[in-house]
Order: sequence, then C-alpha cells, then structure tokens
Amino acid sequence: MLQEGICETNDILNNGPSKKTNPADTVDLSDKSLQVDISDALSEKDKVKFTVHTKTTLPEFQKEEFLVVRQHEEFVWLHDRFEENEEYAGYIIPPCPPRPDFDASREKLQKLGEGEGSMTKEEFSKMKQELEAEYLATFKKTVAMHEMFLTRLAHHPVFRNDHNLRVFLEYDQDLCVRGKNKMEMFGGLVKSLSKTTDEYYLSATVKDVNDFFDQEMSFLHQYNNNLKEATSRADRQTVKHKDVADSYIKISSNLLQLATSDAGKLERFLTKVAEAFEKIRKVEGRVASDEDLKLSDTLRYYMRDSAAAKRLLFRRLKALHAYETANRALEKARAKNKDVHAAEQTQTEACEKFEQMSEKGKEELTDFKTRRVAAFKKNLIELTELEIKHAKAHAEQLKKCLASLREE
Repeated sequence: MLQEGICETNDILNNGPSKKTNPADTVDLSDKSLQVDISDALSEKDKVKFTVHTKTTLPEFQKEEFLVVRQHEEFVWLHDRFEENEEYAGYIIPPCPPRPDFDASREKLQKLGEGEGSMTKEEFSKMKQELEAEYLATFKKTVAMHEMFLTRLAHHPVFRNDHNLRVFLEYDQDLCVRGKNKMEMFGGLVKSLSKTTDEYYLSATVKDVNDFFDQEMSFLHQYNNNLKEATSRADRQTVKHKDVADSYIKISSNLLQLATSDAGKLERFLTKVAEAFEKIRKVEGRVASDEDLKLSDTLRYYMRDSAAAKRLLFRRLKALHAYETANRALEKARAKNKDVHAAEQTQTEACEKFEQMSEKGKEELTDFKTRRVAAFKKNLIELTELEIKHAKAHAEQLKKCLASLREE
C-alpha cells in the first residue's frame, strides 16, 4: 500500500498537473489592446509546456485571438532578444522567469520512499498529501512567474511593438529554441564575469553628474542587497512553518497509534487530540504557502527586477563613458585639425544616445518605484489579512478541541 502511494505521487511529479492560472496582479491591466495570459500549463518529466493565450486589437497581429504552446527555453530566448537589442538600452528589461525546478519535491519523494518502513500508513498518507500540495504550489508559482514576464512586456508601450514578441505570441509552431550546451553555458559565465568587471570599472572611473541617477544607483545597490537578505530570511521562515506542519503530522500519527493500545476513555481523549493536531497542521501548511507566495515571491521578484534596473543604470554609465571618450577624441581631432568631421559625428551620436537613455531611464525608474510600492503594499496587506485569518482558525481549532475534551 505504501509503495502504491509512492507511485501515485511519482506520477504527479513526473507527468504533472494541468492548472489554469489568473493574470499577474502586479501590472496595470487597464489597457486591453494586448492581453496575454497563460491559460493552461502541463508539467512533464523534464519540462513544462505553457499554453500562452493572447487577445488583441492591435493591427500588427494577424488575428484577434490565438493560442501557442511554449517551453521555458523559448521564454529565455525572448528575454535575450530584448537584452541584446540596443534600442532598449534605456529601458528596464523585465527579468527572465526562473527555470522550472521541481528537484526539491523529487528529493522529498525519494526520502519519503526510503523512510516508508519507519512510518505508519496514516503518517505516510499525510506526508504524501503535504508533498503533493508543495509540488502544486511550486508549479503554480512557476506558471505565475512566466505569465508575469509576458504581461510586463505586453503592457509596456514600447516592448509590445517588438517583432520578436509578436513571433513568440503568434507563431503557432515550435520556435526551435534549444537549451544551451556546456560550452555555451561556460561562454555565458565568462561573459557575465566580464560584464561584472566592466560595471565595477565604470562605477570607479565614471562620475555621474546627474544627481537623480547618482542617487538611484546608490539606492538600488543598497535596496538590492536588502532584498537578498530579506528573501533569504523569508525563505527560512517559510521552511520553519513547513517543519512545524511536518511535526504536527508525526505527533498526530503517534497519538493515534498510542490510542490503539489503550481502549476506553484514554483512547477517545488521544484520538480527539490527534484530530486537532491534524486540523492545525493544515492551517500551518496554508500559513507557509501564503507567506511563500505573498512575501518570499514578492521579495524575490523585485530582487530580480531591481537588478534589471541596476543594469539599466550601468548601460547608461557605459553610454556616458562613450560620450566623454568622444568629447576627448573631438578635442584631439580639432587640435590636430585631422578627421574633425568624423569625430564630430561620433560625438553627436554618442550625445544623442546618452540623452535618450537618460530621458527614458528616468521614466522607467520612476515607473519602477510606483510599481514596486503598489505591489508591496497590495501583497503585504493581503498577507496580513491571511495571517489574521489563519491565526483565528488556529485558535478556533484549539477551542473546539478543549471543549470536546471537557465533555469527556
């Protein structure tokens, strides 16, 4: 019987559920001209297939409504197209959704199978339910993050007109995007290290004379570090709540086992206490799930979004560095009276690019502040309301248990 339970759970982990999701609620959805959501998703053994649903009134699209199936690698491909496009250097590129990762659930499943000999049937069944609930929560979060990425792009006044986004949303065939091999992953790591080195160099050598951007750089650096620490602590808090829920399972099972050894009044007493622990366990599991969704996920998303805002500022610093270099080159050309026209043209182009990035960057950073404040306010209020609701449910279960025990 225990082995059958393991197989059933394994089927869910490998073949996965098909779940519908709601649109991301941290983006302004008042503009209905391009609406994108993930209407369905299917988790298979080594991948997740997302059904992307689009409704639009924009004339650039061939139809008003269509469905396409996409995998994670295709989301990465789309994100990279925006990152690599120089036209978007002055914008905050929405962070790429994280790769679907169900390894933790599979590891717990393996441990559950290894520990089947030390568990009662009831304890195994409860642990299995917890594992399935955790997997479903992870699956829903994965879908939500991918949907949030598309929603951000679709509601951006510039990104929504991108050709690659239209291909992603409209082309009903496989985009033939493959995952990176080891050499490409190594190349990406080297490129990332090189980019980090360039950022340190720019920070140390280029002085931003614009107080707004200088203050934003200082703020985002500290803000991003604080978010990393807060996310780590929130994750640890969620894990502790899950550990408490697991402990309630064991306490409940042991009390039920103890009750079978002593018929009579003690048996009824222990059975009622065990039932109370089981109900409280479900409440504790909901607390962990809600804290993970409303707190940890919000912190984690804006940790990545603030990192994207920092990349915008570094791109602007790079443009400022190019502008200053062009100014010096123009001065030398004029001093030597050689190649002055080419130097003036280079300087003009560098100036225009820098000024455009500054103008767009200020708008993007202002919008970033408005967006994150609204998202944190909304999610923290909802988390507080849920915490109060769960605390009342917890207390109510204890009151019912005490009243029931007094009747004995």
